[in-house]
Amino acid sequence: MEKRGKRVDCPALPPGWKKEEVIRKSGLSAGKSDVYYFSPSGKKFRSKPQLARYLGNTVDLSSFDFRTGKMMPSKLQKNKQRLRNDSLNQNKGKPDLNTTLPIRQTASIFKQPVTKVTNHPNNKVKSDPQRVIEQPRQLFWEKRLQGLSASDVSEQIIKSMELPKGLQGVGPGNSDETLLSAVASALHTSSAPITGQLSAAVEKNPAVWLNTSQPLCKAFIVTDEDIRKQEERVQQVRKKLEEALMADILSRATDSPDLDEPSRDAKARGDGI
Repeated sequence: MEKRGKRVDCPALPPGWKKEEVIRKSGLSAGKSDVYYFSPSGKKFRSKPQLARYLGNTVDLSSFDFRTGKMMPSKLQKNKQRLRNDSLNQNKGKPDLNTTLPIRQTASIFKQPVTKVTNHPNNKVKSDPQRVIEQPRQLFWEKRLQGLSASDVSEQIIKSMELPKGLQGVGPGNSDETLLSAVASALHTSSAPITGQLSAAVEKNPAVWLNTSQPLCKAFIVTDEDIRKQEERVQQVRKKLEEALMADILSRATDSPDLDEPSRDAKARGDGI
């Protein structure tokens, strides 16, 4: 049983709030008291969390003492200090794994010289810079060159060269322009032999069986006859270039005869001597 007390005003809470202290008369806890608060509408509150949820942000109950019904700032300071001490003790008890330096459990207690090795000659991964610098090749990257053509100084598009009939493109959207770009890029960027796509499965599924180190063309073989024909073409072009240079020199000589006057005067003076 409880002996009800008298409800009194609580100055720490908004106007109309009442506080009541009830003393227990029986049981093991006889003589102890329970504190209750009543809102202006008569609603009963048995704990501070329940009271804080009801009031919300209208009243700051951080320093409110539920038993006495008064604001006690000193109690708030004690709670903050206790929480701060608890956090510090918790950090001391559990070291931060992110900042704690690793400890070698088998380290000797005696100071021993340590040799730091930064270069491993026998390690291919460490000693091969090409392996580190080399980037993965993109599939069908030659398609990005579609629609691009070379132009001369007068912005006239230069006619594309004709490739041998033995060279045939492979892959999606292959064309003569794409094939030429693929072969030219492979010759310029790679020092390995250019053989084309050796696997026959690349024609069925290029996205899986494509060899990215080779151009987008079917396998081909350069014969000795192809090399001789190419040499003849080079010789013919060189001969035409030589004839054009000689014609240019002769045309310049005939257009400027005054340039030879000093030489004739010098020859005449030599004959007189």
